[in-house]
Amino acid sequence: MKTTDQINTAARKIAAARHSVALTGAGISVESGIPPFRGKGGLWEKIDPMKYAHIQYFLADPADVWRVLLKEMKTLLKTATPNAGHMGLARLEQMGLLKTIITQNIDGLHQRAGNTDVIEFHGNFADYYCIDCRLRQKFDDIDLRSLPPRCACGGVIRPDCVFFGETIPVNLLLRSREIASCCDLMLVVGTSAVVQPAAFMPAIAKDHGALVIEINPEPTPLTHTVSDILIQGKAGAVMTALIAELERLRS
Repeated sequence: MKTTDQINTAARKIAAARHSVALTGAGISVESGIPPFRGKGGLWEKIDPMKYAHIQYFLADPADVWRVLLKEMKTLLKTATPNAGHMGLARLEQMGLLKTIITQNIDGLHQRAGNTDVIEFHGNFADYYCIDCRLRQKFDDIDLRSLPPRCACGGVIRPDCVFFGETIPVNLLLRSREIASCCDLMLVVGTSAVVQPAAFMPAIAKDHGALVIEINPEPTPLTHTVSDILIQGKAGAVMTALIAELERLRS
């Protein structure tokens, strides 16, 4: 099936669905200039994740983690903006065709694009808090002139993300499973869904009768086992084409 035919088919399925949700990964944010953590060219090729992204090392030497990992991430995310992939998903919500996004990303770009119900499996780098008094602080309020940045109480400030060695909040996991089991269509965008527990979500959706539409540059382990439709291409271009076809169907 040609890409155009796949887009047309997917658009008709999305238009007919009663409850659509999306699962997104690092691939959707690459076009915003945010490198993936895993894979070729990923951040973990440059630094050891089990050191600099592990909670025990952060607690032992927060200054080093801020210097090597967190300061760079904060600077990178400050300049990143939503791309056509994010904007396409936001448009789906505006059209009443997308209920919820489950994301593995920590960049907050879905919310900045306009999506209102986003489950962030791994937290985000937009919010921070003091590990002592738990006072929450926003992205732009963190002073990096001295590392690690500290709260007025003297406690170390950390991002509201899930480090290695920490567990995904149970409430997020339970809600994600409920959403996956109740949807009748799931879009999988920019992720091969090999990292648990996010990898379970398309399978849960499929097991409960949902149609799974995958948008990725290359086939993934989902392609021949879970996905009903693979639209091969970059998230931005594919989402733009899908929205155009959905707008045409509504006209």
